[in-house]
This record gives sequence, structure tokens and C-alpha cells, in this order.
Amino acid sequence: MTDFKLAKQIAEKYRSKGEKIVFTNGCFDLLHIGHIKYLEGAKKLGDCLIIGLNSDSSVKSIKGKDRPYICEEERKEVLKSLRFVDEVIMFDEPTPLELIKSLKPDILVKGSDWHKENIVGREFVESYGGKVETVDYILGKSTTELARKIKNS
Repeated sequence: MTDFKLAKQIAEKYRSKGEKIVFTNGCFDLLHIGHIKYLEGAKKLGDCLIIGLNSDSSVKSIKGKDRPYICEEERKEVLKSLRFVDEVIMFDEPTPLELIKSLKPDILVKGSDWHKENIVGREFVESYGGKVETVDYILGKSTTELARKIKNS
């Protein structure tokens, strides 16, 4: 279950230091160079990068019964080890909207493969003056493509 109270406390910790909070979310299964470049780009937009990480059950509902390849705790630990990631908060819901509402990030980020009008939380973030940004998506670098390559080798 998503700990929204903890999410609010985390956001307040950074906000009290005057830091600009950047939020993104995803499954981050089979971490690859596309993920790394994306997260580096997101971090450059502010001071603190918080990632909403889909739980195993959430990934299964989005990606199918064979996913995730890596369990939620391991995905979380790998993400937390990256120098440009400040916090990782797991969420069970189908979308990160409630987590976004708890955090109230200054900047909401998704990959450039998303059209801004389709980004979950966009209207909420813009309602209080926050920004919605996209970071360049690296073509051909995806977990699905990596899994296909592994299966075919």
C-alpha cells in the first residue's frame, strides 16, 4: 500500500530547504541506458528527484503476467543507488495521481514519447503553478526491446 503520509513528509523535508522537487514515475524493470539518461535529464530540471515506482502488482496490471522481471524491492534498491536519485516511493495504484497529489512536485517529468496532454497529473500540477516537462526518449532503448533481444539470443 502506498504511504501517502510518508510521501508528504519527504516532500516537506526538501521543500523546507527551498529545493525544487522533480517527480517522475515508472516500472524501471531491467534498468538500461535509456532509463539512466532519462533520470539524469529529469534531475537536471530541479534539486531533488523523487521517483514513483510501480509495485509488482501494478507492473503486472500494466505490462502483463510475465512482468516485472525484477522484483519491486530490488528495482527500488537499484534506483536508490543512482547518484542523481534522491527518493524512491513505491505505489500500488494503476496511476501515480494520488502520489503526485501528496508530493505536489514543482516539476512533473515524463519521456518525450508522452504527449503532455496525456501525462497523468498534468492538470493537477499546472493548477498550482507547477511545470510539466518531457525529457528526450532514446529510440530503441526499452525494457521490451532488451527482453526481446535476450530471448532471441
